[in-house]
Amino acid sequence: MTLGDTLSPVETDPRLKAESVTVRPSIAFRETVQVLGSKSYSNRYLALASLSGEPTVIEGALVCDDTKYLADALTRFGHVEIDVDEAAERITVTPTGRPMRAPEEDVYVGAAGTPIRILIAMAGHAEGTTVLTGTPRMQERPMGSLLDALPGVGVTAEAVRGNGSPPVRVTGPTFRGGSTRISGAVSSQFTSSLLISATCAEQDTEVLLVDELVSKPYVEMTVAALAEMGVKVERDGYRRFAVAAGQKLRGGTVRVEPDASGMSYFLAAAAVLGGTVTIPGIGTGSHQGDVGLVAALTRMGCTAEVTDDSITLTGGDLRGIDIDMETMPDVVPTLAVVAAFAEGTTHISNIASLRIKECDRIAAVATELRRMGIAVEEHADALTITGGTPHGAVIDTYDDHRIAMCFAIAGLRTPGVVIKDPGCVAKSFPSFWQKLDTVAGPAGSTL
Repeated sequence: MTLGDTLSPVETDPRLKAESVTVRPSIAFRETVQVLGSKSYSNRYLALASLSGEPTVIEGALVCDDTKYLADALTRFGHVEIDVDEAAERITVTPTGRPMRAPEEDVYVGAAGTPIRILIAMAGHAEGTTVLTGTPRMQERPMGSLLDALPGVGVTAEAVRGNGSPPVRVTGPTFRGGSTRISGAVSSQFTSSLLISATCAEQDTEVLLVDELVSKPYVEMTVAALAEMGVKVERDGYRRFAVAAGQKLRGGTVRVEPDASGMSYFLAAAAVLGGTVTIPGIGTGSHQGDVGLVAALTRMGCTAEVTDDSITLTGGDLRGIDIDMETMPDVVPTLAVVAAFAEGTTHISNIASLRIKECDRIAAVATELRRMGIAVEEHADALTITGGTPHGAVIDTYDDHRIAMCFAIAGLRTPGVVIKDPGCVAKSFPSFWQKLDTVAGPAGSTL
């Protein structure tokens, strides 16, 4: 993997290297914010481009820790070269003409959950034995459902420590296709991983869900990305997915739409400040589940205008709601912070998957909102938040980008909010603090 010569936000924004940032309160605003490309789509297009065998340019790509880890891992299999131009938001994938071979050393992906799950199945196409690992938290995250499903398509994969979590050892090249069964109850990424690697299988591949699939929009994004690159997925709702052998992934140019999860923080800023924000480039046709936050905020008292290619939201008098957020788990922390400023009680349910993210996000959100003086009830798969008047606090971020960004929004209305480890936002949104400056003035200062 090669990187462009221009300085990245990590190199130019000192807040990403600071121990903490103090967020300055702001006033209502009216702004248009250009949000970086979707992390989910960038990862999917990057993986598919590496399997296409044709040169591919990914425009509007999100260049962040996760996509860099994936790009680096893919080049280590030897079948592609990847150039990452952060300034241009462009990733170019060029085939080398060599077959995939397992890297000699372990492949480290940090805390990148989607990449490691994609790579576990993809390593089944590489000759030799691949070992995939990550941070201590990554080594706690469950992969067992995917490991159990891989033998059905010919792949031998195992958790090195026998606990269903990384490090994971995969032996290939044996991903031949066939029929396999998988649980969708833990993560939709397991199903997406199988569908992506099925594009290179010599046999038809059938994936049968044995239970309810969580986070369904993420599989919809995978199916949409495959279609964009020329591969059709046959399906029976969310119970059966099939990829016929012999289909060809196309190269060429693909464009990534803005990231709905990243957009959520600016929607929340408008909500809590009573301002107006417009996000161009994303609208009614998006498959990203996190776009559902717009409807949630509307129910809470905001007003919104959604067109084919833009979303505009204006804050209003906020009130609590009861909402199932199973289809948009990544924006639960964002909505929870908005709920802290709303009149009444907000109950957020069906979010058990947040327990196994970069941190236990249910516990983290509850702990930090209580630190700000907000009453929170924590349940196994839900949060109940009683709105009030939050006060300033030093916020622990648990090495979790989403905790840092959502509580930064609280600081736009509440004096004295200090965000520890602000650099963790680089996992998905390295220019977050700079973007926050555009809507609220200089958002913070290092301490």
